[in-house]
Amino acid sequence: MEKSLIIFKPDCMQRKLVGHVISRLENAGLTPVACKIMDLDEGLLREHYAHLVHLPFFPEIVEFMSSAPVMVIIFEGENAVERVRNILGPTDSQKAPAGTIRGDFGLDKMHNIAHASDSKDSAEKEMARFFK
Repeated sequence: MEKSLIIFKPDCMQRKLVGHVISRLENAGLTPVACKIMDLDEGLLREHYAHLVHLPFFPEIVEFMSSAPVMVIIFEGENAVERVRNILGPTDSQKAPAGTIRGDFGLDKMHNIAHASDSKDSAEKEMARFFK
């Protein structure tokens, strides 16, 4: 069984959409196996988004992702990484089709409900980062 990490972003938490997202993932045959609510600080965000630190909009990411608590969940299932990403839809919510989580609930590229691991390798690193 494969595992994938999902971060329910501040917009998901504030808009009370966590239950809707979890239901869709569970209905698709994925099982939550670890969960916690946490505040993300700049150090953890710099580590998690290391590939974006050099970009001019990185301070906006830090501001947004540290603006409220997030929920971090590990889901398990067959081909979990790919399935989670397909259920979420494209990163840019404005380009995500209806029927995907981001297409139905997301607002834009940053306020897009959730982060999800983009590969098995990323999932392993992210799970170790958030569940020490």
